[in-house]
Amino acid sequence: MSDGYPTAISSGRESTGTLSISETQEWLITNGLGSYGSGTVSGVLTRRYHGLLIAALNPPLERTLLATKLDEEVIYDGTEYPLSANRWSSGMISPQGYHNIESFYFENAIPTWNFACGDALLEKKIWMEPSSNTTYVNYKVLRATLPVKLFLKALINYRGYHDLTHAGNWRMSISPLSKGLKIQAYEGAVPFYILSAQGTPSLNNEWYYNYYLSMEKMRGLECIEDHLFAGTFQSTLLQNESLTIVISTDKSADLDGEKALIRRRAYESELIQQSPLNKQGVPFWIKQLLLAADQFIVKRSVAQFPNGKTILAGYHWFTDFGRDVMISLPGLTLATGRESIAKEILQTYSKYVNQGMIPNWFPDGNDQPQYNTVDATLWYFDAIRAYYEATNDIELIKELYPILVDIIQWHQKGTRYGIHVDATDGLLHSGEAGMQLTWMDAKIGNWVVTPRTGKAVEINALWIQALRTIGKFAQVLGKSSVTFDAAANHASNHFNRFWNSKSNYCFDVIDGPQGNDSSLRPNQLFAISLGKSPLSDAQQKLIVDICGCKLFTTHGLRSLSPDDPRYCKYYEGNQTQRDSAYHQGTVWAWLLGPFCQAHLKVYKDPKRTLEFLKPISYHLLAAGLGTCSEIFDGDAPMTPRGCIAQAWSVAQLLQAWQSINI
Repeated sequence: MSDGYPTAISSGRESTGTLSISETQEWLITNGLGSYGSGTVSGVLTRRYHGLLIAALNPPLERTLLATKLDEEVIYDGTEYPLSANRWSSGMISPQGYHNIESFYFENAIPTWNFACGDALLEKKIWMEPSSNTTYVNYKVLRATLPVKLFLKALINYRGYHDLTHAGNWRMSISPLSKGLKIQAYEGAVPFYILSAQGTPSLNNEWYYNYYLSMEKMRGLECIEDHLFAGTFQSTLLQNESLTIVISTDKSADLDGEKALIRRRAYESELIQQSPLNKQGVPFWIKQLLLAADQFIVKRSVAQFPNGKTILAGYHWFTDFGRDVMISLPGLTLATGRESIAKEILQTYSKYVNQGMIPNWFPDGNDQPQYNTVDATLWYFDAIRAYYEATNDIELIKELYPILVDIIQWHQKGTRYGIHVDATDGLLHSGEAGMQLTWMDAKIGNWVVTPRTGKAVEINALWIQALRTIGKFAQVLGKSSVTFDAAANHASNHFNRFWNSKSNYCFDVIDGPQGNDSSLRPNQLFAISLGKSPLSDAQQKLIVDICGCKLFTTHGLRSLSPDDPRYCKYYEGNQTQRDSAYHQGTVWAWLLGPFCQAHLKVYKDPKRTLEFLKPISYHLLAAGLGTCSEIFDGDAPMTPRGCIAQAWSVAQLLQAWQSINI
C-alpha cells in the first residue's frame, strides 16, 4: 500500500486458486475499433460476452465473437497440468486449471498469468494490436529444467456478441494453412485466422456442447452455449523460449509475438506519459485508470471525418450513447492529454445534430440514430466548454458556433418529445407519455420507471450552463451575447423554484404531471458542480450534506434515498427486476465526480474531499480489473453489477481527481 492506496493489480494462489474469487475477476483488452477480448482470471467462461476476439466488423459496431478461448495443457516431466477451466451444464468444473495459477497480475493493462507446473513456471500474456482485429496470446517458459510440452485447443464461434450458439448441424469451413488455420463460418461470413510461427497446427472440427454461463443465469437469461473445437497447436519449449498464438481477421498479421508485445508496451507507456496526471505523487490506481480510459475511445467514421472518434459507454454490451460520450469526454481525453481526440469526437457528433439534438444512441445495426434524450445535447455544450478551456482552440469554436446557436434556438422554440423553454420562468421542460429522456432512463415494456417529465433539476442546471457557455463563445468571437446572457439570467433567477423548503434540498422535478417530485436523488448535485451555481451558499451546503449522509457510499452515490419506500437494496434477478432497481437505489460510480466537485466547492477542503475517492481504488482489484464498474448494490456489501468497465465511471473518477489536485 502507498498512502493507503493499492499499488498493483495482482493476486496469488489465495485468490487465483479460489474459484469463487477468480471467476468473478474479469480482464478486458481492446483495440480502438470497438473490438475486445475478455474473460475471467480462472479461465472459466461466465458470460456470453467472453472471448479472445470479439471483433467489430463495422467499427465500432457489428461486434462478433470469433475466437472463444484456448484450452491449454502442459506435460512436464511426464505429468499433465491443465491450465484452463470450464463449467458445464451438469455443474462440473473440468478441467480445473485454475489450481495451477501461481499468480496473476497486470503489466500496465496486459493480463498476465504465471502457471506452476512442478518446478517449471509458464507465463501467459494476452493483448490486442491497436487498430487491428488481432489478438495475441503469448506463452513463455520462465523457468524449467526439462522441456515443456504445450498443447493448445482453439475454441471458436461466429455469432453476434449478444447471442448464444446452439450448434445443431452447423458445419464451419476450416482449412489448414502452413502456419495455422483459416476459418469461415459460412458463405459470406468474414474469414478469420488462428496462426502461430512456433506451434504445429492440426485440424479438428468438433462441437463442444453445454458450456454453462453462470453470470447469464444470474441475470435471468439463457445460459447454455456450444463452441467449436477448431484445432490444436502444440510445441515443446525450453527455458526462455516462447510460443505466440495470433487470432486475426488479417491473414497477413505479424506473427512475431515478441515484436507485437514491444509495440503494445510502447503504446501503453505513451498513454501514461502524455497525461497531465502522470506526475509524482499520483497513486498507482489513477495511472491504471489512464490506461482504462483508452479502452473506451474507438473509431467512428463519418463522411467528413473517416477517422472520426467516439466513446463506447461500457463493456461488455454498450455501444456509443451521446449522453455517455459527452459526460465522459473531459475525463477520458482532456485529463489524459488527448485533446486531439476530444476535438475529433466533438466534430464527429456535430455531423449528427438534428433539430437541435445529438443522438442518444447508435443502434448496433443499420437503423438510424435515435434522438430520445434531453441531456446529451446539453452535455455536448459542456464538453465543448471543457475542451476550449483546456486548449483555447478558437478555430473549433468558430466551426461549431452556428451549430450551437441553432441548438439553443431549437430548445427555445421546442423540439422533439416536448423539449422546450417555458417563457414564464426560462426553465427547460421535457418529456411526454411513454418517454424516458434523462439519464435515469429505464423502461420496461411501456412502463417508464422514472419518467421525470417536467422540469428536471440537473437538466436545468445544464441548460443554464449551456446558455452561459454560448454567451462566452459569442464574446470570444466578437459577437453579441446579450440574448444568451438574458436567457441564462432569467432561468437562473427562477431556479429557486426547485428549492424544497420543507425538506431543505431540491425537488428532483418541478411542474410534472403530478406536481413537484420531492424524491431525494443525486441529480441536484449538478446545480453545484456545474459552473456558477444558481443556489445560495447555504442551500449548496445543505444539499452536499444530505447527499453525503443519505446517498454517498463506498463506490458511488445511490440513485434514491434508502428512506424512500421505492428504494431497492439490490440490483439482481431477471431483466424486469433489474431494470426496476436501476435508478431506484442502485449505486452509480460516475456520480462520485459531481459529488466530489460539489463537496470541494462547499467545503474548500481538498484533503477531505479526496477521502471520498480513496475507497473505490480497491474496487480496481475486483470485478473488471484495472477499471471501474457501472453500478453497485445500494446496500452493503455493495456488490459490483452491470458493466465491468463503464466509460463515465472511469472518466468522472479521473476528472474528480484532477479537480481536487489542481
